[in-house]
Amino acid sequence: MLEFLAAASRASSASDQRARESVKRMSTGSKTNAMSRKQALQAVRDLPREKDFLWGGVDEDERPATNEELLESLEAQRRKRGRPSGSGNKEQVAIRIDRDVLAAFRAGGPGWQTCMNQALRKWLCTHSKP
Repeated sequence: MLEFLAAASRASSASDQRARESVKRMSTGSKTNAMSRKQALQAVRDLPREKDFLWGGVDEDERPATNEELLESLEAQRRKRGRPSGSGNKEQVAIRIDRDVLAAFRAGGPGWQTCMNQALRKWLCTHSKP
């Protein structure tokens, strides 16, 4: 009986050790070698230029990006997200408009606010004082 408990204890210790090693490998990100991050970076830097990646021309997803594509993607990342900024010469106001007039403009679909602005501008041109 004692031999069984001792064997079970050794097996448990061995599995615990394997689990700790597995966690250690996962936390360092290296499962295949014991190189440190600094050593791995230096090894990559030391590779000769002729060992650089060459595209085989088969899979378009593996093709390296051209300088133009890289610059375009960087510019896309720099662009501000969200609603585009306005022209800067408009002011937001609260105004009461009759329901039937508002319904008529809204029936025009998207851009009804612009149509309303144009209608008001047209009215100003015909009714402006000299």
